[in-house]
Amino acid sequence: MTNGYELLDSGNFQKLERFGDVVLSRPCAQAVWRQTLPPNTWQKATASFFRDGGNQWRGRDRLPTTWDIGVDGTRFQLSSTDFGHLGIFPEQRDQWKRIREACAAYPKKHNRAARVLNLFAYSGGSTLAAGLGGAEVCHVDASKGMVDWARKNATLNGLDEKPIRWIVDDVTKFLEREHRRERTYDLIILDPPSYGRGAKGEIFKIENDLPPLLSLIGKLMSPQPLGVLLSCHTPELTPISLHHLLAQQFGQSGGSLEQGEMQLRGASDVLPVPSGSYCWWLK
Repeated sequence: MTNGYELLDSGNFQKLERFGDVVLSRPCAQAVWRQTLPPNTWQKATASFFRDGGNQWRGRDRLPTTWDIGVDGTRFQLSSTDFGHLGIFPEQRDQWKRIREACAAYPKKHNRAARVLNLFAYSGGSTLAAGLGGAEVCHVDASKGMVDWARKNATLNGLDEKPIRWIVDDVTKFLEREHRRERTYDLIILDPPSYGRGAKGEIFKIENDLPPLLSLIGKLMSPQPLGVLLSCHTPELTPISLHHLLAQQFGQSGGSLEQGEMQLRGASDVLPVPSGSYCWWLK
């Protein structure tokens, strides 16, 4: 198998995915259509996750405690969590590829490595992409457990000795301190949650907190910016919504805006699953 991730089928509010040799069935609110594969194929899944009656796995005992997969040349350590996540969001694959390529190209124009800030950085897919592209990276997440997980992923990819700062902190408070320190970044990446808590219990609500957060990010952009990548999984924030947010904050600085839907994908005959929105501001 050339790739460790594959969408096998979707429908009836479920998605069937392969992660290495592990096949999982999990909820998918977007999959309002019919399943394509026969029921017996779905029943052969290694394990299934359900939200009916509370979050629960069926067949979790058949899953490894952890296992590694490769996705487009990047290694990830996976593990089943109580919320049904595994430590990877494959719908970000196109963005990871673009981050890596953009960071690799940056020194040719500016004679130095790109400085990248990854906020709400989770298990580090974008951090890995930037690091593999030769960038200097600052990885910020409020969860120490997730930062530790991201560091394990960095080790899997031979990035231990690369210039990556690992920060456990509330994103807004960290940005405010970075502004006071007069630090700037060429590429800022953020995938904020709909609702979250900071390292000290700070509350984040995307509809209220995202606009002022983008304003703060604007103060940290370098004089030679690469851009901003904003993505999210909040249904109310469509690609056009993200476009308008970035246009208001960065549009007067020139550059271009590109937005779209992130997708989970499999073989050419498998229906792709929309899985959130993204928008790039590229300078």
